[in-house]
Amino acid sequence: MLDDVERRIIHHLQGDLPLTSRPFAVIASRVGISEEELLERIRLQKERGVLRRFGANLDPQLAGFRANAMVAWRVPADKVDEIGPLMATFREVSHCYQRRVHGKWKYNLFTVIHGKNKKDCQGIVKRIAENTGIRDYVLLLTLKEYKKTSPEYF
Repeated sequence: MLDDVERRIIHHLQGDLPLTSRPFAVIASRVGISEEELLERIRLQKERGVLRRFGANLDPQLAGFRANAMVAWRVPADKVDEIGPLMATFREVSHCYQRRVHGKWKYNLFTVIHGKNKKDCQGIVKRIAENTGIRDYVLLLTLKEYKKTSPEYF
């Protein structure tokens, strides 16, 4: 269970860090604790598995990646544990998930890929298919993005 201070810490960590030389001092001030206490609580939350990691999010559009797609792959069930991690090694793949098949939809592995344009995405998928031997897939190019945010818990 999280106490009130831990909830406030997570609330301030789940967004962008302040653009300053000491962002944790700013957050500590907002939470009402010292920077040292904040860092210690973060360390403890990480040890407990409450916080997994800190990361930077790259805006693909600003980095020149103007196209992305979800690819639904039909992978034999006995090969998913081999093929999934292999697909995840491609640098253009940001997400790789296994899902249950449902009804007539027989695709069980999903990747999200990012490229400079539609043709680039198609080439990436072709490379993945060649490297994995999986040829049964559906390429779903993004037409319009409606929402893209990280989850907010508190």
